[in-house]
Amino acid sequence: MSQVIVDGFAFCRQAEQREGSAAIAELPRLAAETFNQQGAVHWSFRGGRHPKDYAQLNMAVTGDVALVCQRCLLPMSHAIDTQTRLVLAHDEQEADAIEQTLDDDAIDVIVGSATLDLMQLVEDEVLLSLPLSPRHPTCPDGGAAHTPGKPDSPFAVLQKLKK
Repeated sequence: MSQVIVDGFAFCRQAEQREGSAAIAELPRLAAETFNQQGAVHWSFRGGRHPKDYAQLNMAVTGDVALVCQRCLLPMSHAIDTQTRLVLAHDEQEADAIEQTLDDDAIDVIVGSATLDLMQLVEDEVLLSLPLSPRHPTCPDGGAAHTPGKPDSPFAVLQKLKK
């Protein structure tokens, strides 16, 4: 996996910006969750300060990944479009204290470092945005689609096999 290493606190203090793309094949944990390793995700980071004077990273990730529909087992495209605010702490104890101080579910507090790997954060963000059970709204083969609210009868499945 390619790495983009920054000093997280200096990045925020100097209000730096970085952006780029990463092929899905270069992100091994993500590649293991996809139908194929085609495509890429685009990412950007902007450093700054939280209004309460904590180091803050603003991260945006976009792209498309191919997942396997759990209903029909055919590939499906899943759009990624996330915006995340990350506040940096020096250690776990400080992260817990900041979390309590901010009391904001829209902000994630992480332990930062002088060797913060931005690609690791990108891969984590994409993995967190994937559905637990990806499904087409309507499966392309039509036969595996399920009508919400009306469970399929197990005998209907047997009837189809009999034909």
